[in-house]
Amino acid sequence: MGHKFMEKVSSFLFEYDTPRMVLVRNKKVGLTFRLIQLVVLGYIIGWVFLYEKGYQSRDGIISSVSVKLKGLALTNISGMGPHIWDVADYVFPPQGDSSFVVMTNFIITHGQKQDTCPELPHAGRCRSDSDCPKGEYKRKGQGIMTGKCIDFNSTVKTCEIFGWCPLEVDDHVPDPALLIAAENFTLFIKNSITFPRFKVSRRNLVEAVDNNYMKNCIYHKVDHPLCPLFELGYIVKESGQSFTTLAHEGGAVGITIDWNCDLDWPATYCKPIYEFHGLYNSDTNVSPGFNFRYAKYYSDGGINRRNLYKVFGIRFDILVNGKAGKFDIIPTMTTIGSGIGIFGVASVLCDLLLLHFLSQRDYYKQKKFKYAEQELQLPKKEEFGPSSKCMNLETKSSSQ
Repeated sequence: MGHKFMEKVSSFLFEYDTPRMVLVRNKKVGLTFRLIQLVVLGYIIGWVFLYEKGYQSRDGIISSVSVKLKGLALTNISGMGPHIWDVADYVFPPQGDSSFVVMTNFIITHGQKQDTCPELPHAGRCRSDSDCPKGEYKRKGQGIMTGKCIDFNSTVKTCEIFGWCPLEVDDHVPDPALLIAAENFTLFIKNSITFPRFKVSRRNLVEAVDNNYMKNCIYHKVDHPLCPLFELGYIVKESGQSFTTLAHEGGAVGITIDWNCDLDWPATYCKPIYEFHGLYNSDTNVSPGFNFRYAKYYSDGGINRRNLYKVFGIRFDILVNGKAGKFDIIPTMTTIGSGIGIFGVASVLCDLLLLHFLSQRDYYKQKKFKYAEQELQLPKKEEFGPSSKCMNLETKSSSQ
């Protein structure tokens, strides 16, 4: 028992088996095999190594963005007269963030104060006081109902409300936009990024961008692709939209800054690429464009009043994307190992062709596979009975 066990252990440790190799001289199969290998080799070298840079380790981006706008616009509208609008008036929020709004159009409701007045017909029509529950408000209303149904005009009755009166009436959006001059406003973007794994930091104010360059440059994707100073009209145009249309009722534009850096080269080659995208579709009948409200408060003879602005503007969202790669032996060896494994596809496909589709497939199967039948065991000498002894004696006598 121990001897058999030691034989099995010895066989396991000191013997090696290898697959049977068959050399097939067939032009079709041989050419197919080499073509498949060539395609796999082209995929590994061209796509995996050169395009996808499978020999590099990757790192994500950490980013910070700040913006500044410059530009002036003049309006002259009823109830306001000539008015100059600067950055403090038309940019929201004023501190300059990666998402901000530039006002291009507006509706003003002057001199509001907290008082009672009739609700607008589209929000509060009524026939009697019972239609105006006291202390409640309607979704489209502009104040709290007092419980009274009063005359809005000679033909229409509405609920009386307590709110900011006179109420806002936004049935007409100025066309063309009041601040159409915003098309020539300039936007300055400062962007700082870092790849923490590789300890590399960059700014969009790259080495070629200095004070002399900034004095004369305005971004253009061909002439000045690195200039961080942009005209709003150019941004909207490159996003595929019309500034006149967008300024009328508002909209949104995305500015993307892409940092795709190959750090096998010096960091000075790591530069930003700017792209612009239209985000809001104005071709809709439901809540088109982009707008919001804000108020400017003042005191008039001890009474708190406000001017309410319904602002239409262009929302700009700055999105920073990026990744960096650098040579690393671990992904390189992993990629090479995966490539070697993919080469096995050629053998699998050629075996399928050889053993299942060619006219001589049965002949190739005989050469490919070796069949081993179960060995028959012959009986031992002592297992023969008396009859076998007799047969032996008869054989001897006949020979004599």
